Amino acid sequence: MDQQTKILLCEDDENLGMLLREYLQAKGLLVDLMPDGEAGLKAFTKDKYDLCVLDVMMPKKDGFSLAQDIRNLNSEMPIIFLTAKSMKEDILEGFKLGADDYISKPFSMEELMFRMEAILRRVKGKKAKDVSVYTIGNFVFDTQKQLLSIDGHDVKLTTKESELLTLLAANANNILERNYALKTIWIDDNYFNARSMDVYITKLRKHLKDDPSVGIINIHGKGYKLITPEKEA
Repeated sequence: MDQQTKILLCEDDENLGMLLREYLQAKGLLVDLMPDGEAGLKAFTKDKYDLCVLDVMMPKKDGFSLAQDIRNLNSEMPIIFLTAKSMKEDILEGFKLGADDYISKPFSMEELMFRMEAILRRVKGKKAKDVSVYTIGNFVFDTQKQLLSIDGHDVKLTTKESELLTLLAANANNILERNYALKTIWIDDNYFNARSMDVYITKLRKHLKDDPSVGIINIHGKGYKLITPEKEA
């Protein structure tokens, strides 16, 4: 990401909160730790966050109430609930409030990180769909018409080509993770879909060859990167 992801973490267990904050910071995230729901709401109104991780059982204002307040301020904010409770009713209540995920204590920090990354990728993918036109070097890519244009010459892309180029353009000059692209476009990251994506990458490279400043490179073991002097219009 071009700027660090910022997390609002609300956890009244001081030891767990500090451990989580240190772990997430070590993973390159910015983290504000709040000890109760009221402090969490105050922080949310003063700063911008990419995701909220809320303990359910907190003093002054519980996680469910805080989530409702956050939803009233920003209906799109991703929320993960942390709780010692495992009753079905509590889980359902969390999802009724629009939770993106729900994790019961005790849990591994690696699992929490995995779930956070999945949600953040999904949000990033959703934002990518909101952009209708990208500038890729000397090319203009219209995602709605599925047209790639340069110097008055238009190429009509297939749906898969367009979806893949949209993800690459949204992550221009950054790595597009292979598994994320597969699950976003092909739903499943199996061997056959992976080979199919390689074919479409080759096709996109041919479409982009008229501008030598643009290219798609392989990042071994990770995915692909669209190299372009301009990111998006």
